[in-house]
Amino acid sequence: MITPVNRRPKAELPDKHQASNKVHAALRAPVERPISRIKQWRICRHARISPNRLTSAATAILTLMIYT
Repeated sequence: MITPVNRRPKAELPDKHQASNKVHAALRAPVERPISRIKQWRICRHARISPNRLTSAATAILTLMIYT
């Protein structure tokens, strides 16, 4: 798991770290959006199927939302 570089108090973040954080945010956003959509739809709360099938359904939803 990669985390962004934090700025120290009262200090500027170097340009290379700012660029790294920007790339990190660009890669992270498309994954976070579908996960938040699943939470909004409350799919996991109202599902009446086995956890194994729910995992497959969530994976399919995430894949479709990321690549469309």
